Amino acid sequence: MALPGLGRALVSAGKLGQKAAEDLYRKAQSGRSSFIAELTGSGAVSASDLAHTMSVAFAAPLLDLDAIDVQRLPAGLLDPKICSDYRIVVLSKRNNRLMVATADPADQQAAEKIKFATQMGVDWVIAEYDKLSKLVETQTTSVNDTMDNIIGGEFEFDEAATETSVSDVTDKASEVDDAPVVKFLHKMLIDAFNMRASDLHFEPYEHNYRVRFRVDGELREIASPPIVIKDKLASRIKVISRMDISEKRVPQDGRMKLKIGPDRVIDFRVSTLPTLFGEKIVIRILDPSSAKVGIDALGYEPEEKERLLNAISRPYGMVLVTGPTGSGKTVSLYTCLNILNKPGINISTAEDPSEINLPGVNQVNVNEKAGLTFAAALKAFLRQDPDVIMVGEIRDLETADISIKAAQTGHMVLSTLHTNDAPTTLTRMMNMGIPTFNIASSVILITAQRLARRLCATCKAPLDVPRKALVDAGFKPEDLDGTWTPYKPVGCSACNNGYKGRVGIYQVMPISEEIQRIILRGGSALDIAQQASKEGVRTLRESGLLKVKLGMTSLEEVLSVTNE
Repeated sequence: MALPGLGRALVSAGKLGQKAAEDLYRKAQSGRSSFIAELTGSGAVSASDLAHTMSVAFAAPLLDLDAIDVQRLPAGLLDPKICSDYRIVVLSKRNNRLMVATADPADQQAAEKIKFATQMGVDWVIAEYDKLSKLVETQTTSVNDTMDNIIGGEFEFDEAATETSVSDVTDKASEVDDAPVVKFLHKMLIDAFNMRASDLHFEPYEHNYRVRFRVDGELREIASPPIVIKDKLASRIKVISRMDISEKRVPQDGRMKLKIGPDRVIDFRVSTLPTLFGEKIVIRILDPSSAKVGIDALGYEPEEKERLLNAISRPYGMVLVTGPTGSGKTVSLYTCLNILNKPGINISTAEDPSEINLPGVNQVNVNEKAGLTFAAALKAFLRQDPDVIMVGEIRDLETADISIKAAQTGHMVLSTLHTNDAPTTLTRMMNMGIPTFNIASSVILITAQRLARRLCATCKAPLDVPRKALVDAGFKPEDLDGTWTPYKPVGCSACNNGYKGRVGIYQVMPISEEIQRIILRGGSALDIAQQASKEGVRTLRESGLLKVKLGMTSLEEVLSVTNE
């Protein structure tokens, strides 16, 4: 009887007799179980002994799975069903090869299946079968539970979404509940969450369909499904987001929730846009836990953190957070609100729309069509005995005027403006028509910010940069004295082209008495910037270069996000 490679290796190593191996193999075939499961289950060979034997026989490294951090294993590289069928776990990816843990390195069928599914080579690492099975079951159960949550209706519809009757939703869901489309959408949502993406883009074109994820601020193409699914996929997304499935001529907005485990809920904000070849859909992932990471995790330097905490702890005044779209202003504001969120404080927010749910905070979505503007919400807040007010964005003179009056009459007001840095924020407010004495008497601190990709701690490498290039970038000659070295991205299985996560770059400018005088006499942004520099306020570029010096990010990244 022809034994499989595993059986022959055990017989050659003297761990099992020929007849015993054949009997076990025959039993496995008749019972429709795997040979390795029969071996270890019957006690003929222990899982530990089997792993050591395979390691020697196939000259493959031996790994104790108890010693690895399961949370850091790469996700989404291989179909969970293949992992479950062949009892394998992907450990890492380097270049075009996968490092995979197995108990049976002789299983050629598994190797071919992985190569076909991933178009990558396989390097085996030996692990004990019992530990491997337990880990595979854990991972597969986790994925299946998440799938079941979605498929089983665990999407909780936002009550403020488009009004649709339950019967209408049920009827329409049945029309678009095609299994391949449903599975594809579920896989995209789970993959995006596992990759820490902030947005998913579903984009139809004339001859192709493209799915892209925004990871660490950069868009990456993830999939190119058949163009024929575009309408059914759009309909499926619109159904679970409570949008009008029959309306394809105008943009729509919706929301949905996904439960991941008993106490973890992820919100998705959905936006549709009619294009030449169908509806483009963008899904924003809103993770409520991002507001609770703590101020230390955002990247503030100690003196910047102290200035910000001192400002928000004052009983009244205005604190402004500025920067372009996608620079992390919302997370910064909610981190401040989380610090202020105590039983003795009444906090109200007006946003368009509210992105992060924070228990204990009274959150209002502005609705221009219904007449609930930022200004109207602010007027209502002032009759609600507030301590802290957060305005999503100051867009017009009326909103700015009410916000400033609130700050002057004993309330702490937090808001955002779309300006490039802290000094230009003050001149922008002057240009909006706000009297200079109102600005000087109400604004107590402005913080400008950007997000830079954080270098992967695993693979970053020293970079030799000429001294002149560092000086041209903005380093002072005295900054170049010492033993520090800039780093560059490399790329490994644990990161995204050498970067993993993002770190904030901040310009935190308190409004001192001298800056107030410059505002009152109508000084320019340049005058304010010069005075702020004298008072020790770093520019965005200087803050970014400090992050380079600390090895957090690359010089190239700082130069790209700070345009000075």
